[in-house]
Amino acid sequence: MVDLIAYTDEVPKAGETLVAKEFKMGCGGKGANQAVAASMLGSKVMMMARVGEDAFADNTIANFESYGVNTDHVEKVADISSGVAPIWVDKNSENRILIIPGANMHLLPADIDAAAERLKDCSMIILQLEIPLETVYRAIDFGNENGIPVILNPAPATTELDLDYACHCDFFVPNETELEILTGMPVETEDQIHAAADTLLNRGLKNLIVTLGDKGALWLRGDETTRVEAPAVDAVDTTGAGDAFIGCFAHSYSQEGDVEKAMARAVKYASHSVTGKGTQTSYASSEEFAKLF
Repeated sequence: MVDLIAYTDEVPKAGETLVAKEFKMGCGGKGANQAVAASMLGSKVMMMARVGEDAFADNTIANFESYGVNTDHVEKVADISSGVAPIWVDKNSENRILIIPGANMHLLPADIDAAAERLKDCSMIILQLEIPLETVYRAIDFGNENGIPVILNPAPATTELDLDYACHCDFFVPNETELEILTGMPVETEDQIHAAADTLLNRGLKNLIVTLGDKGALWLRGDETTRVEAPAVDAVDTTGAGDAFIGCFAHSYSQEGDVEKAMARAVKYASHSVTGKGTQTSYASSEEFAKLF
């Protein structure tokens, strides 16, 4: 996805035109952000994606390569646009996002099988919902068939997601809003989050990690719960913070296999990301991160 970011005091009402303070364009998309974060921290990352035949495609591929992400399976789709995400960031550093998936919807289940030999070498598969659900399901099956841990970040959340299928993942990582949409249950208190979580854990989900923004994250499994608090920071732009969390968590967990330690590092990494503008441009390298915390 190409991020088109407007920084504004207020979001326009219907029929209203406002002048924004600043505009930035950058490479984004949930999967792309997560891949870049993991690569910046030292993981060897392969991206599977589709881009369009437009001005954004070559820039997107070059951006991946600049961060050390393998692009052998990032391919162009003829006569279709690349994915685009207009983003509004208000004076409170809160964001509102629209996504136009474009070529992302052309990553198909058959593409998983075509990349099978490369995928079998992976220590982890990370998925989001910016591609067809059938492709997500095939990737989950592939991970299960080959003993590869799977993380599913159910974003953007959709009630069309088959939760029984999603519960075949090793880690299911929604934020509060996504958990509410997927379960149809309120999540305003921790007790309500637990009640919503139980509907997934009772379906057989192994690990549910709920990201809570500046309140950190919760790890729920069976009857156990672990909370990880977030450090206090001065937020400038919260866009991409959840992706920073997942990229860092995947990197740390694949290195050491320690969920709680990976969560603690991921919360700190995501917290640091909100102190800078943009998505990937706000992520710390492994050297920078080591100095910060």
